[in-house]
Amino acid sequence: MLLTREEMTFDFGGAKLDAVRDKDVLEWMFNQFLYGEVTGIQVGHWLYDAPDLEAAKFLARQSLEEMQHVDNFLRIMAMLGCQPKPAHPAVRFLATGMMGGSWAEHVALEMAQGEGFVLNAFYAVVDTLDHKPSVDILRRAVKQEERHVEFGEQQTAKAIEGKPWLRRRLLGLALVSMWGVRRLAKFMETRLPPGHVVMSFLPAFLAHANRCAELRLQRIGVLDRPLAELSTAKRALLISEAYGGKLLGGLGSLLTLPLRILPLWPKKKRLTDTYLHDRHITGFALPAGEPEAHPQEP
Repeated sequence: MLLTREEMTFDFGGAKLDAVRDKDVLEWMFNQFLYGEVTGIQVGHWLYDAPDLEAAKFLARQSLEEMQHVDNFLRIMAMLGCQPKPAHPAVRFLATGMMGGSWAEHVALEMAQGEGFVLNAFYAVVDTLDHKPSVDILRRAVKQEERHVEFGEQQTAKAIEGKPWLRRRLLGLALVSMWGVRRLAKFMETRLPPGHVVMSFLPAFLAHANRCAELRLQRIGVLDRPLAELSTAKRALLISEAYGGKLLGGLGSLLTLPLRILPLWPKKKRLTDTYLHDRHITGFALPAGEPEAHPQEP
């Protein structure tokens, strides 16, 4: 990856999350992770746009890893006595609302940047959660996430080579995803347990995640200067250009479709809309003998 583990690590000052005391905090946290892994179904969409067989094989492997991560988080949640619940709207926006409209947008926004945010969070939980069985699962998942981020970085660099207009578009869209992270931080500031040893660091941690995203954009070549040097007007222009380009591209695609398939049909519900009612989620149980950190309520 273009960023090291050390660069992405946030200093929580040795504070730890307790599996029993912090059950409610952990339940909220792992439900955000669970939703993010369910969005792994989006990988299937991008197999159609893979630029070569090597990329297609990577995506095929990634899709299996994302589904494995769903079970990993269900297992962790069952051990901790947590229940599957809806993800926060800001997380849904970052994971599905920012789904790319092209291969370049996918590898830049969903893999390099989006999974980069996830990797920051994985590192944070590994460093703070005082529950070895869960941390062991996460350590294995981290290796896979690192490969996903690295793939996104490499593919983004290839995609923008010799295309300054594409670099500008990706930067404008990346600024929106970073805004989403700031919105999540604002929400959490109003909901955090007062004085919590770990969660009191969360706003600062999310700001750190955005700094890592900025550094990654610079090292890929999407960003050619620190964001602090971009005025508010310049940022607004980049965002408007990015969405204007996406809109024109979408209209162009519509104009090429036969009229018989243009009628507007109700939007089909996808797994990201229905997963909380899926039998695999609702019926998940730990294997016999698996320890629970927090016994289920009778």
